[in-house]
Amino acid sequence: MALGLSLGRLGAAKQEGAKAPLVTLASLKGLALRIVPPLVVLAVFLLLWEVLCQRPGAGLPPPSRVVTEAWDIIAHPFYDNGGTDKGLFWHISASLQRVALGFTLAVVAGVLLGTLVGQSEWAMRGLDPIFQVLRTIPPLAWLPLSLAAFRDGQPSAIFVIFITSIWPIIINTAVGIRNIPQDYRNVAAVLRLNAVEFFAKVMLPSAAPYIFTGLRIGVGLSWLAIVAAEMLIGGVGIGFFIWDAWNSSHISEIIVALVYVGVIGFVLDRLVAGLGHLVTRGTATA
Repeated sequence: MALGLSLGRLGAAKQEGAKAPLVTLASLKGLALRIVPPLVVLAVFLLLWEVLCQRPGAGLPPPSRVVTEAWDIIAHPFYDNGGTDKGLFWHISASLQRVALGFTLAVVAGVLLGTLVGQSEWAMRGLDPIFQVLRTIPPLAWLPLSLAAFRDGQPSAIFVIFITSIWPIIINTAVGIRNIPQDYRNVAAVLRLNAVEFFAKVMLPSAAPYIFTGLRIGVGLSWLAIVAAEMLIGGVGIGFFIWDAWNSSHISEIIVALVYVGVIGFVLDRLVAGLGHLVTRGTATA
């Protein structure tokens, strides 16, 4: 009798699993609502661009001419003829390497300084006014100073990324630390957690949503800063590629490079947002 009931339940479970479709109409509708509106807006934008720039005397080429004139760099992103004569892949790769190094340094320093400012009233009163002044300095204003200090373009560009992206990380981390519930602090005191344990087990998990908000802002600023800095320091990089194309009057190549810059920036933001969603178990804004 018990064996019959078990088999009956197993059969019912299989039937329920078979009845549940992998793709439902509601999921397809939700996907369409996310994809269709941007595609429609993009199509309308390209159509208007094509119509307006087909007129004689237009300053910008229409999309059809952009694709035709820049087809070589679109179809062959991996060529390498030595020096700065490289495909877009290598320019973007060089820029991303600089961003990765500068942003990593900013994350480490920003989280530590933000924790200090958020945890210590004295540090907040002493450092916060200085941070508020320094964060208003434009990224490129730091470049001459960094070139004078390092006397080389590569570390100067990394420093510009670091100094540009660190401020939102510091500020958001400090806000997250100050908003840790007092109950968490009381439990840590009862358990007699030392400073390292309190930082790892209470501070970071509690402030993680705030920290990842700062990281998303910071990575966007990093990508913005490196493109601008590379226009001045030269060498291999997407910023130099755009500036070199301007000097050669290759407007179509500039437009293609800007599309790549926008897509890479969007991907970086999504990666940080996805990591934050995973680490904070959905409490960070994605």
